[in-house]
Amino acid sequence: MPKLKRLTAREVLAILASFGFVVASQKGSHIKLVRQIANEKQVLTIPNHSSLDTGTCKAILRQASRYISSAELSAYFYCE
Repeated sequence: MPKLKRLTAREVLAILASFGFVVASQKGSHIKLVRQIANEKQVLTIPNHSSLDTGTCKAILRQASRYISSAELSAYFYCE
């Protein structure tokens, strides 16, 4: 089974921006990302830390998988 990468918040923001998410707001160390598709507002929240734990990366992946297929996301979040 492939290993989950340790990503930074900046890397996760770039990955999700490539799928159309934009920063809507930030409160403390949490960034709210929003994407509008066919009258549906899709919202993700990620922590703004220099290095995210693997558990946090997995939670972000699970949260993003509600809107983006896991096959598309796995190339960014998992090592070969």
